[in-house]
Amino acid sequence: MEYVLLLAVAVLILVFKDRPVMMLKFEQGELKQTKGNVPSGFLHGCKDIAHREPFTGQIKVYKNRFTTKLVFSKDVPAKVKQKIHNVFPFSSNNKKSGRRQA
Repeated sequence: MEYVLLLAVAVLILVFKDRPVMMLKFEQGELKQTKGNVPSGFLHGCKDIAHREPFTGQIKVYKNRFTTKLVFSKDVPAKVKQKIHNVFPFSSNNKKSGRRQA
């Protein structure tokens, strides 16, 4: 019985663990920490945006089978979020969205 309980706890930990593909952490407009394989163009674009409009916050990128998703911390202003979305190299469009083909 204990083994089943331990197995259930292990599965829950693996399922609910925060596992971003890449992460960028900024403090007052300077890049302090990166994790994962960050494309160089995206990294330079984010550094440029942070230099022009200094902010403190965290950007995480999650990827599943269908989409790549950017998640920002609460500290990142809306204008900066939009600029970073514009620099992000992976489009969030999937095959199902867009015009319908007859």
